[in-house]
Amino acid sequence: MRERRHIASLDGLRGITALAVVMAHVYLVFPALGPLPLPDIGSGAVAIFFAISGFLMAYLYGDRPFSRKNAADFLVSRFARIYPVYLAAVLLVVVLSAVPGLGYIDPISGPFQIVRHIVMLGSTGVLWTIPPEIQFYLVFPFIWMFLANPVRYQWIAVLIGCLLAIDGLLGFPGSGILLISKLPYFLLGVLAGYLHPRLQSAARGRTVGVMAILLPAFLLSHRALSIEVSDTLWGMSTALAAALSVLLVAREHPISAALFASRPFRFLGTISFSLYLLHVPCLFLTAKLLAGMPLWLVIPIGCAVALAVAVASYHVIEAPCRIFLVNRWKRRNPHKAELLTST
Repeated sequence: MRERRHIASLDGLRGITALAVVMAHVYLVFPALGPLPLPDIGSGAVAIFFAISGFLMAYLYGDRPFSRKNAADFLVSRFARIYPVYLAAVLLVVVLSAVPGLGYIDPISGPFQIVRHIVMLGSTGVLWTIPPEIQFYLVFPFIWMFLANPVRYQWIAVLIGCLLAIDGLLGFPGSGILLISKLPYFLLGVLAGYLHPRLQSAARGRTVGVMAILLPAFLLSHRALSIEVSDTLWGMSTALAAALSVLLVAREHPISAALFASRPFRFLGTISFSLYLLHVPCLFLTAKLLAGMPLWLVIPIGCAVALAVAVASYHVIEAPCRIFLVNRWKRRNPHKAELLTST
């Protein structure tokens, strides 16, 4: 098994999608702006986030030997990557929701809702995207089993394929926090991640580089531009568009890499998770503190505050907690250290 090369362009794609979510929520915090040119780009960005998760899990783990120990290693690494900053975001929203008269826009109030969010089953604001992500991580070891031994575990592929087909026929029902309603995004992302290393020797013509820019841009903007699509946003067609966008960007053609692998967008990709979770409280508090000032000044300040808080969160919470939890796991389970990644 060869060590997988880090794909810098996916960092940039993650940064761009995080920025798109921030832009989409500016209108939520500042409704006085009126209709924005691109109010619906946040949904397409979340679709790409889900596809990136599926892609990376298959790309990083799909060719590694599967065992119960390795699966436990995988789950610990994902928990260490996500939960600390997620918990910090939940607690921040709980505090803001409890401040009398503040009127936080996405409140978490009451013991039931607080516990629900702490155990990653909440649906407030951007936090709704974490439950399906965690549920996918719990399912991925079964997908990993199949990828490691397709002949022995072909029943897993048949079962998942039938589940996806039935799920699609039913219109991907259920609450947005359930994996079943977002299943095609993760599974098609897994397929893209599995195919990517097997396409390394394939030619990368100029069309690949151009489409790696145009397809994600179309996915982000088509709803805002009132372009009709064949099904709802959370359907198979947009799942395919999201997974193909990730696959094309991961090819790193010089044309697309000049954008996605650029230093500013890679920087945004590094802090993207903290930025995604914390930007709404930052924008909201900036709006409250600078009430009465012109919006053309308040909004850039709010975005700058969100970036600064995301950088601080990454360096103070996200990265240190991940390293701490992973190192504790290594000390208790030294034979598993080689599978603990920082993705």
